[in-house]
Amino acid sequence: MGASSYTTLGFCFLAIFTVACYMLFTGQGEQFDIGHFLETVSPYMWSLIGISLCTGLSIAGAAWGIFITGTSILGASVRVPRVTTKNLVSVVFCEVVAIFGLITSIVLSSKISSAGPDTAFSRENLFTGYAVFWAGLTVGVSNLVCGITVGIAGATAAISDAADPSLFVKILVIEIFGSVIGLFGLIVGLLMTTEAPELS
Repeated sequence: MGASSYTTLGFCFLAIFTVACYMLFTGQGEQFDIGHFLETVSPYMWSLIGISLCTGLSIAGAAWGIFITGTSILGASVRVPRVTTKNLVSVVFCEVVAIFGLITSIVLSSKISSAGPDTAFSRENLFTGYAVFWAGLTVGVSNLVCGITVGIAGATAAISDAADPSLFVKILVIEIFGSVIGLFGLIVGLLMTTEAPELS
């Protein structure tokens, strides 16, 4: 991020802080109410943002991991061509991260159905909206971290395999442990929404 990005971000935080202090010190502090914001925003919005974050962050993690692994595989295969086919398993592990995110998004989207304006803000619908949002965010962030982890481990496996073929299996075990992070995120995301009823 350049200096202009930090400056813009600083001005945004300064503006929010100024408005919050103005409202607080002029006796209008009750209007700066986060609880009111959470209760008045549609549960459909929370659900759709959670599903979007789940898909988007998972695919970003997979792409990032494939980028890291792919560049190392290509670089190592220039000197030692045999590493190309053996190390494609690292790319598959990175792609599994995106599949975890898509599976979770499909399961979370099954919680969404049409509701009338009278029942849209019921307690059950608000709970479902928040549960789907946090489940999607949890799965997305865990898959983002998992993709980067698998990418770095796969890059290390390719370079180590080019230097010493006996190291490949040892580093592959570490890569498998790194890919389990995404599976844990998927399980936690599904557990977070088991008690959430369908939006109705």
